[in-house]
Amino acid sequence: MRQHFTAQHRNGGACVSATDLRMEYDTPAGRVNALDGVTLAIAPESSMAIIGPSGCGKSTLLGILGGLELPTRGEVRIDDRVISAMPDRPRAQLRRTSFGYVFQADNLQPFLTVSENVALQAVLAGIADDPERDQRLLDALEVGSLGHRFPDQLSGGQRQRVAVARALVHSPRVVLADEPTGSLDAESSNKVVDLLLRLHKQEGTTLVIVTHDTAVAARMDATVQMRDGRVTA
Repeated sequence: MRQHFTAQHRNGGACVSATDLRMEYDTPAGRVNALDGVTLAIAPESSMAIIGPSGCGKSTLLGILGGLELPTRGEVRIDDRVISAMPDRPRAQLRRTSFGYVFQADNLQPFLTVSENVALQAVLAGIADDPERDQRLLDALEVGSLGHRFPDQLSGGQRQRVAVARALVHSPRVVLADEPTGSLDAESSNKVVDLLLRLHKQEGTTLVIVTHDTAVAARMDATVQMRDGRVTA
């Protein structure tokens, strides 16, 4: 039976915007422009897919939008805060409290149980862990009976659902997902996307997904297409 999860603290999604983003790297072959003048805006509580071929700058853009990297030039805002200009410590604090991240690799701590992995994110966000809330979220993601297990005792699809629970447990205002279904079979992929979208609606978050899957992109409110570090559509 599908269970309904209601957020304990519904903070509401944030507006995320980027202006003339450029990201350059030095390589043995010369300077590479990973991003070349990207400008976009993501409305609060909306969902957006970023699509394009491998190496076009999708993951780089997502990392900069989430404050994981700083651009060579340009500006990123979350509402009225310019996160691309923040010093490291306040930017890290903003990441812990306002963002939830889901990656293709689930990055679960192997020495912690499922429940402990989820609780750890709450602690990092500076809020008291609420075991009942953790359990409700795991139940909604259909892994509620696995809280005592360690990551290596789970299937790939189960691990990714736990990663989604971890990304949402602190009620972030923005959820960023980088190829969250890239290593999953079709059935597990559909379940993860279903759950991300359902909880996005219930939590009121702003959701941004990087994907190569046009079927996943079609389920979002908006789609941005990239090529060679630029937004093309």
